[in-house]
Amino acid sequence: MKSKEVIDHMVKWLDDYCEKTGLNGFVVGISGGIDSAVTSALCAMTGRKLCCLTMPIHQVESEFIRGEEHIDWLLTNFQNVEKQIIDLTSTYDTFQASLPKDAITHLSMANARARIRMTALYTVAGGHGLLVAGTGNKVEDFGIGFFTKYGDGGVDISPIADLNKSEVYAIAKELGVANSIQVASPTDGLWEDGRDDEAQIGASYPELEIAMEQYDAGLTSEDLEGREREVFIIYKRRHIANLHKMVPIPVCTIPTELK
Repeated sequence: MKSKEVIDHMVKWLDDYCEKTGLNGFVVGISGGIDSAVTSALCAMTGRKLCCLTMPIHQVESEFIRGEEHIDWLLTNFQNVEKQIIDLTSTYDTFQASLPKDAITHLSMANARARIRMTALYTVAGGHGLLVAGTGNKVEDFGIGFFTKYGDGGVDISPIADLNKSEVYAIAKELGVANSIQVASPTDGLWEDGRDDEAQIGASYPELEIAMEQYDAGLTSEDLEGREREVFIIYKRRHIANLHKMVPIPVCTIPTELK
């Protein structure tokens, strides 16, 4: 991949899109991970206003520290960057306390974190005339659907969604993103125990990229063996289960003669 040329292309795309909307710039939620670091750096390079939000909710300290390190790097290198810390821990706790006990599971509350953060992002964006820039990559957004519907999946634009995770890392290296972020295990930041993506999914991103190519090429699990077959089955199961996140919302169309 021609990383420098890809960066130039994405920055121009972001700038052109923002120009067409008539808005002032971008807001990005900073997690301390590689995807949000690359997305925010690309937005900063447009020269337009960039508001970086950290939104801790019982956050693992190492994630928060990496996010702060990245924002400090942006502030040092770009004059158009602003930083805001919005601690949503008490908001989350109040929300959880108001729910019926039988609605509370580890997964439902992990997704609630993402949706609370999305609400904060859009509130800040609306107040400052900004676009919410998504941080999902290709495998997450179009492969296994590894995002929260109406949470981190609720965005205005997706600048890195055509990049595989390995390509995101290549872009991060070209941009000079902090090494602590480049070497950190990918995590969605939705769990108090700090579990990483591979532990949740059962496969690494490089493995999933291969499985995505195999699936798109029409292969089946019968065509594979060993670990490749195992990862392919993981990929296919998640892809099918999460298609509802990747396709338009089903609409019940009323026949003309009934209207």
